[in-house]
Amino acid sequence: MPLAADLVRMGKKVFLDLKLNDIANTVEKGIEAIAAMGVTMTTVHAYPQVLRAAAAGARGSALCVLGVTVMTSLGEDDLREAGIEMSVEDLVARRAQQTKDAGLGGIVASAAEAGLLRKLIGDEMAVVTPGIRPAGSDSGDQKRVVTPADALRAGASHLVVARPIVAAPDPLAAARAILAEMRGV
Repeated sequence: MPLAADLVRMGKKVFLDLKLNDIANTVEKGIEAIAAMGVTMTTVHAYPQVLRAAAAGARGSALCVLGVTVMTSLGEDDLREAGIEMSVEDLVARRAQQTKDAGLGGIVASAAEAGLLRKLIGDEMAVVTPGIRPAGSDSGDQKRVVTPADALRAGASHLVVARPIVAAPDPLAAARAILAEMRGV
């Protein structure tokens, strides 16, 4: 976290993707500490008790806490293996509604569900979408991937793009190509 603190001191916006998931007191205190650092956004897993604790920890701060609905590396088979007898779409919708009910600033979900989520939660909350892959690129360990342009068209407010840039032979060229695709929307 020293790097995050340094970036905040430099005036940068920081998305600290910690995906907190613990007992309520631990989550609340963790979110209080993150808010005190001046971080812009952070994440918690979208379980009701975690969401409520995160909301309490962020109260009175500018921190935008995002509820992670279902990881983009998970599919229907993974949910069944974990004993969850719901479709990915239904679970994402339920967790998004719980995140909204807790008063958090947004959700993290695949852009494949972004259109549905915009209808459910409206335009006030951030919809942050990981699993972004340029057309023709390898999906890696992600199961629910979407191109940058399609994510924006579906209603995403923020895109999380890491591996397609950092693993590219020319990361700067990869980032520029993704930005060009986004500008075309």
